[in-house]
Amino acid sequence: MREKKRLAVFDLDHTLLPLDSDFSWGQFTTRLGWTDPHEFTRRNDAFYAQYKAGTLDIHEYIRFATEAARRQGRARALVAREQYMEEVIDPAILPQALDLLQRHREAGEELLIITATNEFVTAPIAERLGVQHLIAVGLERDSDEPDAWITGEIQGVPSFREGKVTRLNDWLSTRGLERDGVELTFYSDSINDLPLMDNADHPVATNPDERLRSVAQTRGWPILELF
Repeated sequence: MREKKRLAVFDLDHTLLPLDSDFSWGQFTTRLGWTDPHEFTRRNDAFYAQYKAGTLDIHEYIRFATEAARRQGRARALVAREQYMEEVIDPAILPQALDLLQRHREAGEELLIITATNEFVTAPIAERLGVQHLIAVGLERDSDEPDAWITGEIQGVPSFREGKVTRLNDWLSTRGLERDGVELTFYSDSINDLPLMDNADHPVATNPDERLRSVAQTRGWPILELF
């Protein structure tokens, strides 16, 4: 029998990072003066509550989350993102997360981050973590030119809830793999990721929210308190 490829898949926010990168990016751009602090905070908090409750409209949220950067334009947004990485993300990359990734690396497993946060925010984070493969919410661009900018709409299937299963299967297919040919370990903190947890060979509830913790305890899944 052909040996299965081993794949270690990680959610990002509150799993590998002790924060929500989308939420903190919004807070950061507000500090830059790109948004009205009171109105932005009110809406950001409301969306975050919906996410935790499992009721988030991902399309509506992406329009909101990218609005400030879209108004500023590509050049200014890229400069701000570098500042955000240095001031917010780099201090949040903790040794225990890097050690977890390294253990899977040394075990010969391929690493993949799959997140419901958009690709603009998460691409440099995956790079900082040393993870080559990233599935994030794709963002539609206003043209095919190299300097095209985001429109606020989602491109393709969003990697959110059941969409994570779809996007992972599509990613495997592009590599000539099928799901049953892969031994999949998946780490996540969120009840929103239950569809992919159910699909994994080795689900690991990591810093889990209350609902996921309850499911993990009922099903006998390991619980990892990384932070």
